[in-house]
Amino acid sequence: MKKSLFRIALSKLLYVILFVSIQVAALVVMFLFFQEKFAYFYAVCILFSLAAALHIINSERNPAYKIAWLIPLLLVPIFGGPLYAIFGKIHPTRREIQSLRQVLHQTAEALRDENAGLEQLSQVVPEALPHARYIQTAAAVPPYFRTDTQYYPLGEEMFTAMCQELEGAERFIFLEYFIIHEGTMWNTILEILERKAREGVEVRVMFDDMGSLLTLPRHYERQLRQKGLQACVFNPFHSILSSRFNNRDHRKICVVDGTVGFTGGINLADEYINAVEVHGHWKDGGVRLRGDAVWSLTVMFLAMWDFVCGKSEDFSRFRGDPQVLSAVLPDGFVQPYTDMPLDRENVGENVYLNLINRAQTSICITTPYLILDNETITALQTAAKSGVDVQIITPYVPDKKYVQFLTRSNYEALLRDGVRIYEYTPGFIHMKNCICDSKYAVVGTINFDYRSLYLHFECAAWMCNSKAVGQVQEDFEQTLALSREVTLDSMQQLGFIKRLLLSILRVFSPLF
Repeated sequence: MKKSLFRIALSKLLYVILFVSIQVAALVVMFLFFQEKFAYFYAVCILFSLAAALHIINSERNPAYKIAWLIPLLLVPIFGGPLYAIFGKIHPTRREIQSLRQVLHQTAEALRDENAGLEQLSQVVPEALPHARYIQTAAAVPPYFRTDTQYYPLGEEMFTAMCQELEGAERFIFLEYFIIHEGTMWNTILEILERKAREGVEVRVMFDDMGSLLTLPRHYERQLRQKGLQACVFNPFHSILSSRFNNRDHRKICVVDGTVGFTGGINLADEYINAVEVHGHWKDGGVRLRGDAVWSLTVMFLAMWDFVCGKSEDFSRFRGDPQVLSAVLPDGFVQPYTDMPLDRENVGENVYLNLINRAQTSICITTPYLILDNETITALQTAAKSGVDVQIITPYVPDKKYVQFLTRSNYEALLRDGVRIYEYTPGFIHMKNCICDSKYAVVGTINFDYRSLYLHFECAAWMCNSKAVGQVQEDFEQTLALSREVTLDSMQQLGFIKRLLLSILRVFSPLF
């Protein structure tokens, strides 16, 4: 009980409440006892907020993000400036820029000679070339044509497959997750990891400190090291005042021996496999890659590991066994990629926009959060008005009620232009999938919201004509049958106050 209370005391919500309360108390004290000096205090706050406003205006951020910050800065300067100093700063420090350059250099070097996939793609599916070329240019990762794919429509199915692959590990295991939570899922995996480590397999585990703040004991990485595992924590949460407070490692990567890899929306916690019920039935999914494309997942993990641990190592020793890889039969094209908030390139959003803008017949999206910027809303509206069948599935049972309000605030504008929206009635849908023309699919960790698209470290796999593309499409249609359609009439029948509130929430949605 004491440990739980201690973890809660560390949560960002309590820090925010405490921070704002101190400001309010200071304001009241100054007003009551130092009325003659209050004007000076208020003037300093205004200058601070104006300086922050100029900084925002001069930045290269999304216009919607700028507006969402400018309103509280100018309307409530006493609180706006300090809050922006804590939550609004996302520019990297000089040290981080240097580390990031090293990561990008290592990634580019490791993948420098991997061009066969792009050449093959240009011959087999030339119309897919713009998609793959953008990802390779922006994220330095190529497409591969000798990779078998398997999509898992439920977390429990992917968990079973992961355990089977982990049991067969002979050289190394890499795990990188946003959330690790002690329970059936993690304890089962941990038992395998400990056993494999005793057998001589190199095991590395990396998790996000904020994501696992309330699910793991403090300094949990020390416990893992005592068990014979290598472990490190992404962006340790020391204080809410950290400039990197908003940048979290939201990626989910599992690599075994460099020949098999997993990614998708599934964290290592029991709700993801429905071992416990938190928000009704938890609908999640992921993809298993077997073959050459796993090299990109391996490099992505190693680059992040070295970035966090301040190391530099030879990636080549973690390549998969050539004999195993050569036995894999071609299965369309696969291109795993990552998106980083520090490189000023919105890879995750641009990949989605590429699919939406180039769609010919259909766009199918599953996402737990639908908090969109103007560019994405316009792209979806334009696709629908151009005759593309645009369908989106979001949760009926939310994990955060206020986020569902933000999600629903985007419904009316999309419905009005022909986008069809559904809500998954059995519970919470956590999948982040996008299917285009039943030919392309993206499965990964990237939500359709500002945090994923602008603030978090993310990853996904772009696939073209792969077996998994059809499996993702089939899963979407089966999920659609379990969902209720949201109509324009139902949104317009909401009371004036509710509709006004939703409109206001849309303005501030970039801050959530």
